[in-house]
Amino acid sequence: MITVTVSKKNGSYTEFLSRGHAGYAEEGQDIICAAVSALTVNTVNSLEILTKDHFDVEERDGYVRVRFSEELSEGGRLLMDSLVLGLTEIERNYPKRYLKVKVREV
Repeated sequence: MITVTVSKKNGSYTEFLSRGHAGYAEEGQDIICAAVSALTVNTVNSLEILTKDHFDVEERDGYVRVRFSEELSEGGRLLMDSLVLGLTEIERNYPKRYLKVKVREV
C-alpha cells in the first residue's frame, strides 16, 4: 500500500510524504504506482520550475518526502491542492488497500 501524508500548519502546507508500493499489479504494470509517481514528480518539478518556493526533497525507492521551509506562494498552494485532489481521486476510485491519503494539521 502507498501511504501519503500531507501535513499542514495553520492551513499552510509544511510537508508531503509518500511511502510504499501499491501492489495493484506487477512492477512495471502497476497503474496506481505509476499515477502516484506521475502526480508526485510533476508536482515537485512544477514547484521547482514555476514557483520561487523553497523546499527540500528526499527520494529513494518507494519514498518521497518534500519539506517546505517557508509558507508556499499562491502558485505553490495551488499545485499542492492539485496534487491532493489527484491523489484523493485515485484513492476514491480504487480499493483503499492500494492507496491511503491523509491530510493532517500539525
